[in-house]
Amino acid sequence: MMEFKIRRLLSKARRAIDDYGMIEAGDRIAVGVSGGKDSLALLCALCEMRRFYPVPFEVVAITVDMGFDGGDFSPLEEFYKALGIEYRIQKTNLAEIIFDIRKESNPCSLCARMRRGMLHDISKEMGCNKIALGHHYDDVLETFMMNLCNEGRLGTFSPVTYLDRKDITMIRPFVLTKEREILAFVENHDLPVIKSLCPEDKQTDREMYKQLLDSLEKEKDGLRHRMFGAIVKADLSGYGVKNPRKPRSKDE
Repeated sequence: MMEFKIRRLLSKARRAIDDYGMIEAGDRIAVGVSGGKDSLALLCALCEMRRFYPVPFEVVAITVDMGFDGGDFSPLEEFYKALGIEYRIQKTNLAEIIFDIRKESNPCSLCARMRRGMLHDISKEMGCNKIALGHHYDDVLETFMMNLCNEGRLGTFSPVTYLDRKDITMIRPFVLTKEREILAFVENHDLPVIKSLCPEDKQTDREMYKQLLDSLEKEKDGLRHRMFGAIVKADLSGYGVKNPRKPRSKDE
């Protein structure tokens, strides 16, 4: 089992998990690992948390390989082995379908839906009842801005979402963890981050709102903190804390 200096990540993830009741006794959790910094850090955090969390749970890793030319996920396979967890890399031809065959004008939306559907199905095949995604604090705010400006609605993704059609629950343990904290952890431990080969990388709507928030933060120090506080106070998308840091068991 690999050793990590992970206290800062664990404290934020543990708070989110307890506040929003993300983990219950006997859960088998699939971490959707793209090879990016966020999902790799989340995998490390959950693997470490298994050692001391009040209720037992299992962790497995799943990567959906989009099929871009030059993609190499072998470093991730070695990483999973070092962590001592079950893993599965699912090869697909999604890149060809989205970019070459369909030539999507808005590829990100279709890509996300197709990858998420595959992740749901593979997780169920592996006997998992929950999926953990690496969305973090800054992602919460960027999504809020996207929904407000693009769709005229108030909301973001939820910390916990039950999908009744698939009978699986999505959890996001990093919703209280800032991107810079994740980046520092990844750099300090030299994790095997896989560079994205997607031609849309850094060209998305999300990237635009990320840059906008960065710019506004420079002018209004603490802007992100106040925005997140407003989301919690208004209980938008389930962020009003209802579970006072007590993990629930399946018998409660």
